[in-house]
Amino acid sequence: MDKLVQKVIFGEKDKDRKKAITKIIKIANKKGIWLESTQKLYEEIAKGNCKGFTVPAINIRTLTFDFAKAIFRAAHKEDVGAFIFEIAASEINYTSQSLEEYIAVILAAGIEERFKGPIFFQGDHFKVNVKKYLSKDKEQELKKLKDLVKEAIKTGFYNIDIDCSGLKNIKENSYLTSELTYFIRKIQPEKITISIGGEIGQIGDKDTTVKELEIFMDEYQKYLSKYGKLKGISKIAVQARTCHGGIVLASGELKEIKEDFPILKKLSIKAREYKTAGIVQHGASTLSKKHFSHFPESEVCEIHLATNFQNIIYESSYFPKHLKKVIYDWIKEEFAKEKKETDTEIQFLYKFRKRALGPFKKAIWDIPKVNRNKISEQLENEFIFLFKALKVCQTKKLIKGVYPKKSRNKFFAFL
Repeated sequence: MDKLVQKVIFGEKDKDRKKAITKIIKIANKKGIWLESTQKLYEEIAKGNCKGFTVPAINIRTLTFDFAKAIFRAAHKEDVGAFIFEIAASEINYTSQSLEEYIAVILAAGIEERFKGPIFFQGDHFKVNVKKYLSKDKEQELKKLKDLVKEAIKTGFYNIDIDCSGLKNIKENSYLTSELTYFIRKIQPEKITISIGGEIGQIGDKDTTVKELEIFMDEYQKYLSKYGKLKGISKIAVQARTCHGGIVLASGELKEIKEDFPILKKLSIKAREYKTAGIVQHGASTLSKKHFSHFPESEVCEIHLATNFQNIIYESSYFPKHLKKVIYDWIKEEFAKEKKETDTEIQFLYKFRKRALGPFKKAIWDIPKVNRNKISEQLENEFIFLFKALKVCQTKKLIKGVYPKKSRNKFFAFL
C-alpha cells in the first residue's frame, strides 16, 4: 500500500497515478469496502429509529495515509461505523489533494487496517464566491460550482454540503440551495441518493435563531416543490458560537468558547420537524474537551472536525523542529503583506500555517516513518476520545443494518 499511495500522490506520470488509483479501488472492492451516502442513515435518524449519537465528519489536511489509518484503528477498537471523511472545497487547493487522490489514499488506509463496510466521503462547504455571484459573473461562478459538484459525485463523494450562507439573505440562500439540490438530483448515480446538506448561518458570524431556520426551510421547500417530489436536504448547518480554526490568543492559547447547548437542541428539534436528521455543528474541533459529550445530548446529528488535528500534528514532539522552522520562515515571507498589525507572530503563524500544507506536502510526507507512526498514535488516541464523547462507539452493527452487503455499490463511478 505504501508504494501504491506514493504513486497516487507523487507519481510523475498521470497514467501511473491512474493505474495506482484503479488498483486501490479494485482491492477495496474485493476486501468488502464500498462508498456510500449517509442519506439512509439520516432518514433513520429523522424518523427517530436511531438516536443518541453525533456523527463526526473529519477533514484530513496532511499526512492523509497515516492520519486515516489512525481513524480506522480507533474505529476498529471502539466498533465505530458512523463517521465521515470530508474535504472542503478550499482545502482541495491549499492542501494539494485532488478528490481522486483523497479517496484513493483513504481507501488504501482502510485496506491496510483491514476495514470492512461502507465509507462515507463528503464534499464540505461547496459554495459560490458571493462577490462574483452577485456580479455580471454570476452564471460563470454558478457553472464553476456545478462543475465541482459533478466532479465530486463522479469521483465517489456521495455526500455534498451546499453552503450558500454567504449570501446573507435567507431567501436567496434557500433559493440557490434548492436550485443546487435539483441539479444534484439530476446527476446523481442510479440507485444512489446523494445526502445533501444546507447551511443557514455563516460560520463565525452571528448565531442562528429558530425563526431563521423556519424561514430558510419554509422557503427552501417552497422553491424545491416547483421541481416535483424531490428529496430535499438531509441536515442543516447552523452557526452557534464557533468559528473555523478557533480563536488563538496572543499567548498562543486557544480562546475558550462557551457553547449554547440549549439553543442547539431547540434548533435540532425544529430541523427534524422538516423531516431532516437535525443540525450540523461546524468549527468544533478546537473546543474544550468537556463540550463534546454535550453534542449527542443536544441531538446534533453531525459535527465537523478539522483544525485541532492539524494542531496536533504541528505541535507534536515528533514533528521535526527543523522542518517546522523552514515552514514558519516560508509563511513569514510568503504572507507578510497579509499580517494584521494587531496580530502577534504566534497568531499570524497559526492563521496561515494551514496554507503551507500543500507547498510542503512532500517534505511532510518524508518525515521519518518512526516519527509519522508516533504522530499517528497521537491522532488515534484523539479519535478514541472523540468517538466515545460523541457516542458513536458500537455503531458498526447499526451501519451494517442500514447498509447490508447486498446493497453495496460494487463499482465506483469514476472507474
